[in-house]
Amino acid sequence: MAATRVIAIASATLLPKNLLRRGNPQSLSLCFKTNRFLVQKRRLFTCNAINNPQYQTREEGQPETLDYRVFFLDNSGKKLMDVQISPWHDIPLQLGDGVFNFIVEIPKESSAKMEVATDEIYTPIKQDTKKRKLRYYPYNINWNYGLLPQTWEDPKLANAEVEGAFGDNDTVDVVEIGDNQAKIGQVLKVKPLGALAMIDEGELDWKIVAISLDDPRASLVNDVDDVEKHFPGTLTAIREWFRDYKIPDGKPANRFGLGNKPANKDYALKVINEANESWAKLVKRSVPAGELSLV
Repeated sequence: MAATRVIAIASATLLPKNLLRRGNPQSLSLCFKTNRFLVQKRRLFTCNAINNPQYQTREEGQPETLDYRVFFLDNSGKKLMDVQISPWHDIPLQLGDGVFNFIVEIPKESSAKMEVATDEIYTPIKQDTKKRKLRYYPYNINWNYGLLPQTWEDPKLANAEVEGAFGDNDTVDVVEIGDNQAKIGQVLKVKPLGALAMIDEGELDWKIVAISLDDPRASLVNDVDDVEKHFPGTLTAIREWFRDYKIPDGKPANRFGLGNKPANKDYALKVINEANESWAKLVKRSVPAGELSLV
């Protein structure tokens, strides 16, 4: 984590006894920002365990409502209490040996357009809105979809290899092609296989094609050519899905750079590394954050 972002839990001497029990749904957290304490208001949560035992999610509100949020906790046991964290900033990107953390926003075969709220404190997952109305895809997405933590596509950085397009001011997206349907907020260990350079209304919006290490065919696929061999037609289906999903709303089709073809694993790793470097500059405040939350 960047040295400029410090998240702390108040010590036992500062907290009432009823808040010191591990897993208590009412938690009080403190963070430092511009030399001031920010105190998060108390909320009632529904707790859910997810695959990675270090992390836990807490839901606030009812699904498919404007108030619904999925918050994240570090459940590693290193602190007296579970520590509220940002899935974008605090979950590490890399695990070593070419393995990355992938945070699921939208489970496969669902249509609610869920996303990490990059402009809210602790960046919880919420359902995207437009004019205060919940957004849905016109049809189900056929793969688990989400983000790589600690990445950012810089909107002021032009990519000379992709028509000079600028980043979309968001995290790098992942399309996970495994067989299992994941859950919102699940943290999966994945290996990247390729990348698609989607251009959405002039902005570069990378799609990393990856597979969960838990998938039974994970050992068979290690690069983009293996995807076509063991998941025939999947790369074309992904490209066509993301190309066309806005058409029912009367918008033009999205385009793809790099000759309309998926790049290989090495190129995907380069994309991820560059986006991680951009994120590091963001959290160090070397570049303006605008309305993005760095907590």
